[in-house]
Amino acid sequence: MQKLSTIDYLKLNKFRRFLYKFVLFFCGIPAWFAKLGKKIGLFFKNLGIKIGLEFKDIFMTFVKGDWKTRVSYAIFGFGSFARGQWLRGILFLAAEAAFIFYMIAAGGYWLSMMPSLGKLGPTKETVEVEILGEIFTTEITVYHDNSFKILLYSVLTIFFIIAIIYTWRINIKQNRISEEILASGKKIKSSKDDLKSIVDDQFHKTLLALPVLGITIFTVLPIVFMVLVAFTSYDGLHNGYTNALFGWDGFKHFAEVLNLSDGKNTLSMAFGEVLTWTLIWAFFATFTNYFLGMVVAMLINKKGIRLKKVWRTILVLSIAVPQFISLLYIKQLFEVNGIVNSILMKVVNFFGGNYTPYNFWGNRVSARILVIVINIWIGIPYLMLIATGILMNIPQDLYESAKIDGANGWQQYFKITLPYMLFVTGPYLLTSFTGNINNFNVIFLLSGGGPTNPALSGAAGSVGHTDLLITWLFKITTGNETKYYLASVIGIMVFVVVAVISLIVYGLLPSVKNEEEFQ
Repeated sequence: MQKLSTIDYLKLNKFRRFLYKFVLFFCGIPAWFAKLGKKIGLFFKNLGIKIGLEFKDIFMTFVKGDWKTRVSYAIFGFGSFARGQWLRGILFLAAEAAFIFYMIAAGGYWLSMMPSLGKLGPTKETVEVEILGEIFTTEITVYHDNSFKILLYSVLTIFFIIAIIYTWRINIKQNRISEEILASGKKIKSSKDDLKSIVDDQFHKTLLALPVLGITIFTVLPIVFMVLVAFTSYDGLHNGYTNALFGWDGFKHFAEVLNLSDGKNTLSMAFGEVLTWTLIWAFFATFTNYFLGMVVAMLINKKGIRLKKVWRTILVLSIAVPQFISLLYIKQLFEVNGIVNSILMKVVNFFGGNYTPYNFWGNRVSARILVIVINIWIGIPYLMLIATGILMNIPQDLYESAKIDGANGWQQYFKITLPYMLFVTGPYLLTSFTGNINNFNVIFLLSGGGPTNPALSGAAGSVGHTDLLITWLFKITTGNETKYYLASVIGIMVFVVVAVISLIVYGLLPSVKNEEEFQ
């Protein structure tokens, strides 16, 4: 699409301007992806160059280094010991000794079992048992390999190998730096200097060491493990130990979800429908709360409104009560035998009609509308509190000037209030949208994902019309099937969808593109 000049754009009416921006946005998506691909390519190019320089430095250090440095390639910390840096030498040598011990004691075994994830599962064996002097034969289950532990400890071993390679690289680099310092006639740091450095100029690294280790073990490691589960057959029937081993399935499950195989695939249909509803839900759940919360905040802040604190307190009460209580209570209101149906029945009967109780949660359309409307009741107070603080910081001079120029209330809103709000709350809108994609509480406590979609009965997890991807994941992993591999695949797909949307929207936020305008 050809981009209009500023003069041609100003000649358009409001609707045509909106349509032009709308079309321009979607036409710009391919270019955005091309730019993203270029950035990714440049990243890998720079990464390749950096790795090449590292290998060159390792090779040149060995060629030009002295014998102490060369021995350090095999014995960690040898150069540090030889140059009197005992603390560094002890740490490097201890890391190498711990790695060698671990690999001999356990690491080598876990890595050797990783390609198969176990060779022998549980077996039945007949044993003799003596009871009151008599010998009886009975059958017992003997457990052997554990696929779950093999996969987990294999990943842990790989992390350990990466860590030791990094330590080895630091060891080499320290030897080169020490040689250069000594060659220049200066004195290298002693162990005492190293200790002072740990609690002084390098203290930030000392403080960060434990958090980085914790993030690696408790965040990065589980994520890598979850990703690898997607390539296995890990489920309730193959839990890897008590009933049967699980093995590698490659990209089989991704092909099923994305319908890359031949024929009609119920699983891919379920994923497509749940993903579509998830995005629709996230859109309405985000923007209805955003604009209605802003309107409520503007109404309460309006001059002449009395008891402002009371109105704010009443709204905040809806979020002060735990959702586990409030949402379950609201769910009961709309049941077939709930209060809503009772009131409607009495009203209709009063006017001579015949009312049949309506199953709000049993109908696809009414269930979806209800979860969106009830979410508004929950979400408005949050946005009202955020918007109140922002609205109070908008300079009143802008509104006074606009009134002098003859602007009405709508013009003031669209030209002053809304742009200011979007600029300040743009990042919040993005995080709120991604949060609503994974909004488990509202859907699970209200509709439970129902009503069940009979067209997708062949898919795992009993897919419902109001199921989000996150609630579907819950059903897949806690039902009778417990298909952990499928949950992992869908989890990866959710990450991809959220990441793509976040990257696109983040680049379009006013607070990112036009930061200097509100400085």
